[in-house]
Amino acid sequence: MAAYSRSPLLLLLSSVCLCGFGSVFGLKAASGPADPPNPPVIRAADPPGKDAPAAAAVAAAAAAAAGASQPRRATGWKLSEEEACREDLTRLCPKHTWTNNLAVLECLQDRREESEIAPDCNHLLWNYKLNLTTDPKFESVAMEVCKSTITEIKECNEEERGRGYLVSCLVDHRGNISEYQCNQYITKMTSIIFSDYRLICGFMDKCKEDINSLRCGSINVGHKDVHSQGEVISCLEKALVREAEQQDRAHPIKEECQRAILRVAELSSDDFHLDRHLYFSCRDDRERFCQNTQAGEGKVYKCLFNHKFEEAMSEKCRDALTTRQKLISQDYRVSYSLAKACKLDLRKQRCSLDTSLPRAREARLSYLLLCLEAAVHRGRPVSGECQGEMLDYRRMLMEDFSLSPEIVLHCRTEIEAHCSGLHRKGRTLHCLMRIGRGDRSTAVDSVCQSALQTLIQSADPGADYRIDRALNEACESVIQTACKHIRNGDPMILSCLMEHLYTEKMVEDCEHRLLELQYFISRDWKLDPILYKKCQGDAARLCHTHGWNETSELMPPGAVFSCLYRHAYRTEEQGRRVKHYEELSRDCKMEVQRILHQRALDVKLDPELQKRCMTDLGKWCSEKTDAGQELECLQDHLEDLVSTCRDVVGNLTELESEDIQIDALLIRACEPVIQGHCHDFADNQIDTGDLMECLVQNKHQKEMNDKCSVGVTHFQLIQMKDFRFSYKFKMACKEDVLRLCPNIKKKVDVVICLSTTVRNDTLQEAREQRVSLKCRKQLRVEELEMSEDIRLEPELYDPCKSDISRLCPNVAFGNAQMIECLKEQKKQLSQRCHQRIFRLQEVEMTDPELDYQLMRVCKQMIKRFCTEADARNVLQCLKQNKNSELMDPKCKQMITKRQITQNTDYRLNPVLRKACRADIPKFCQSILNKASEDSELEGQVIACLKLKYADQRLSPDCEDQIRVILQESALDYRLDPQLQMHCSDEISKLCAEEAAAQEQTGQVEECLKVNLLKIKQDACKKEVLNMLKESKADIFVDPVLHTACALDLKHHCAAITPGRGRQMSCLMEALQDKRVRLQPECKKRLQDRIDMWSYAAKVAPAEGFSDLAVQVMMSPSKNYILLMIALSVCILFLVGLLCGRITKRVTRELKDR
Repeated sequence: MAAYSRSPLLLLLSSVCLCGFGSVFGLKAASGPADPPNPPVIRAADPPGKDAPAAAAVAAAAAAAAGASQPRRATGWKLSEEEACREDLTRLCPKHTWTNNLAVLECLQDRREESEIAPDCNHLLWNYKLNLTTDPKFESVAMEVCKSTITEIKECNEEERGRGYLVSCLVDHRGNISEYQCNQYITKMTSIIFSDYRLICGFMDKCKEDINSLRCGSINVGHKDVHSQGEVISCLEKALVREAEQQDRAHPIKEECQRAILRVAELSSDDFHLDRHLYFSCRDDRERFCQNTQAGEGKVYKCLFNHKFEEAMSEKCRDALTTRQKLISQDYRVSYSLAKACKLDLRKQRCSLDTSLPRAREARLSYLLLCLEAAVHRGRPVSGECQGEMLDYRRMLMEDFSLSPEIVLHCRTEIEAHCSGLHRKGRTLHCLMRIGRGDRSTAVDSVCQSALQTLIQSADPGADYRIDRALNEACESVIQTACKHIRNGDPMILSCLMEHLYTEKMVEDCEHRLLELQYFISRDWKLDPILYKKCQGDAARLCHTHGWNETSELMPPGAVFSCLYRHAYRTEEQGRRVKHYEELSRDCKMEVQRILHQRALDVKLDPELQKRCMTDLGKWCSEKTDAGQELECLQDHLEDLVSTCRDVVGNLTELESEDIQIDALLIRACEPVIQGHCHDFADNQIDTGDLMECLVQNKHQKEMNDKCSVGVTHFQLIQMKDFRFSYKFKMACKEDVLRLCPNIKKKVDVVICLSTTVRNDTLQEAREQRVSLKCRKQLRVEELEMSEDIRLEPELYDPCKSDISRLCPNVAFGNAQMIECLKEQKKQLSQRCHQRIFRLQEVEMTDPELDYQLMRVCKQMIKRFCTEADARNVLQCLKQNKNSELMDPKCKQMITKRQITQNTDYRLNPVLRKACRADIPKFCQSILNKASEDSELEGQVIACLKLKYADQRLSPDCEDQIRVILQESALDYRLDPQLQMHCSDEISKLCAEEAAAQEQTGQVEECLKVNLLKIKQDACKKEVLNMLKESKADIFVDPVLHTACALDLKHHCAAITPGRGRQMSCLMEALQDKRVRLQPECKKRLQDRIDMWSYAAKVAPAEGFSDLAVQVMMSPSKNYILLMIALSVCILFLVGLLCGRITKRVTRELKDR
């Protein structure tokens, strides 16, 4: 047979009894005014066709029942001939049905609700049906029509005959009846029985009290017409589902009546005609939506369920469908198609463990779904037909929250307060999910939260996004564009949507629905089917988990993922090497990484983080609502967080340092830089901090956008809070930190501690460095990164905050621009900031690699000129090549800045400091005594050494360094801080044009020398005189003179060693020698210098004998002066001798007297 093939129908519990109701109601079969008078024998009058034999059997039985106590007539008795129903029959039923009593009965039963029939006709029909169902002859007909079927069905064959139980058993097993005539006979009988609840054997006995207490109708015959009988069962069904949704049960339904109600619903599951209330409520909707759907096997029910939320669906039908769906959620067997499709699978997967109880928990739809979903997730075979049915009912649960009594019971307050009027298409459920993931002010009750979590587990939308209709509709456009390469219904669709969260392809509605669902999926690792599939073995081995739908107090669902990611990122730092059996499989680790990447998009997707940090999120981060801002806010306030939250945020940050790809928003923002410069690191399956290091190093590439730059800088700033947040640094230096810097946590303090140790070992020339080589290498990387942004050095940043806002308000922090600004404004800085900047410069001059701006601006020049130079001598190398034609102008300008800085204080010039370490305390101690440790000497020491250089009293090494400084400052007045400080007014008045020149070639100094007589300030005049004095000592110190006399030096003084005034003396002698012809320019410049020196001698005479001796020795006429001095001494000696002899003779003469 087509309509009812042999298939398993779970009609396992109570049965429909066709028994005598006369005794129940106190009635007789042939009583009342509408009883058919002497009803004749009814013959089969059905139209010929394939149903004729069965119809004939039913008609024969009907005739036997109707005329059981009457003599037979030659002609058959027909309902259409009865006066009581003739008018209604003519008005409501087609004429071709009049000859068939059963067709007339079906027509009048299934009439439209608004079509009334006469009360007498009602009673006539009632008594006719009662006679049909109470006569034992029906059993004899069944034995004849269903002979072979009874033999096949063991339960029915064993039933006692003569009590009406045989037909009841056949109704129970009608899904297994393959014999066509028997099936048709039982089907006809079923439609008669289900037209009135009073005809169902035992129903009245079990539910009589509940019908009265619930006011579901009268049990008296005739009080309500036949059509209202479906309303009674409907009233009981609604009371049953309402009881599950309410805590306060005013009228609890008895257990036996509950079983009877569910049994009736179960027996009417295949044909919607049998659910009289739903049939009448949905008759028009059936024609509208399911006209072509064949009745039977629950197909009409499913069709109507699918159209339940259509606008054209009537409210009455929608309510009836909802009631039936609620019954299905209480007992899956109320769904014919689900029970039939999954019967074998339930048995195979051992999901129906306790069949002795009529309505055990195994009958609940949620239990069936969880049990079979567990089998699917474990890879066990579940038929495609059953999975299809499960998909339909999972979607049904997600569409209508009211089908889950726990939701209705425990979330009523939240629904009324926040989600009223959103009943359709899963909107109410998503509304609850939205407030469930909100902050404390709008959070749902814990019991409601648990009910939501249970529903999500039952529906399992993570396995197929289409189950969640609200999500499906909201994200359809995104799926079509961003995820079109993934098969429809694949679990990876959700992962794809998460990857495109906060991108241009994502739409706002989809974003909200997705985060609402992911919030609950993230709280149970099993709800992500891909993660569960790849990690179930690892979870069982390492985290001691149970089955898919089983829980453990020791390892709740939320804790399993924490366990997995701890094993995914376990390293040697825990104190021992991880054994191979304690590691995650490669596939599982990749899935753990995928989940971590998704969770980083929103703190609410990390259950532990949200639980521990709820208070801190409200306290510190209430205004940080954009993507990723909440976690950044927590990291910014790490020191202010409560200890439990601080630990969670610290662990997550430490995890990010090892695998920065966890921060999906940052990686997305940095995609251009990664593709251009860091793709080798990004392609690694396991990141060990290399990618972040690469991003930091390429922070100022042209591909770097603002979002990426800000994100990278933020992570650098967070790393400063704890050295554990820098994975590579932590792994390279953990042993050194424990040994040399115990109890230090902040990274900046650890870096300072280790750097100081390295520096001291280097200066003391220790045989063995205390800091390991791998740590020293990583320490260098950290120092270079810190030099890029003042905020990465809190000891510098904190004292200078006010100066930054006052002096450099519009300067960017990155690229060391802020540090450079503070250096340029050094004289205006506050004392504390000035001290820190001075210390920074001292370190940078000792180690130029830490001078970020110098290394950045001169990067190419360093490669060109200083590839072989030691890192600490880079600045010295650049200075030596400063005037090369190949030198980049910007780099040259930066070198000049550093030279100016160095000349302000000898401590900022490590080469000079080393060369003059004996000379400085010897000649300049008075200056040192007045000096402050952290402030510049404004070139006083260097000025002191310059004078001693002119006096030729310095050691050779110091003399060489001072000569270089003199030569450099002679070309650029800015390199002489004393001159610039004392002569700033004169330069601006007398030498403004020369000072404005882009290239300084000593013209300012020459201008000051020429205008010496015009200088009024004594301090400036003294500086110019010192310059003149210094130029006597070395012609290279006087670039104008040196340039004018370059040829003459080559011709006349080539053999003279430079220094100590030797070449200057050579030129002066050549000037006085009439035989030597000097270049006119040289001769003119030399004469000018002689005049200047003469004036200098008058203005600034020798201050002592030593100064006089130096002047004589440096004089071009020193030979003549020395000769005159020698002659004078000789004359004095001779005069002394002569005078001495005379006085001696006089004294002797006096004695002789």
